[in-house]
Amino acid sequence: MNRVLLGVRGMEQPEQIAKVSGAIKRLEGVRSVQSVDKGQLEVEYDPQQLTVMDLIRVVREQGFLAGML
Repeated sequence: MNRVLLGVRGMEQPEQIAKVSGAIKRLEGVRSVQSVDKGQLEVEYDPQQLTVMDLIRVVREQGFLAGML
């Protein structure tokens, strides 16, 4: 398992965090998603199934910009 810290621009409200976290959690290969600070998510995932770009793509599909920190 790998961990990555994602910065998500504009994700500040609890419902926004829940929306983005839920979308990431639904990906096969994601073990956990935690909000660690305003606009930041720590994701533990299986690198055999997903890449960081896969995670960022899902965030973008929710209407937010993201990048690896």
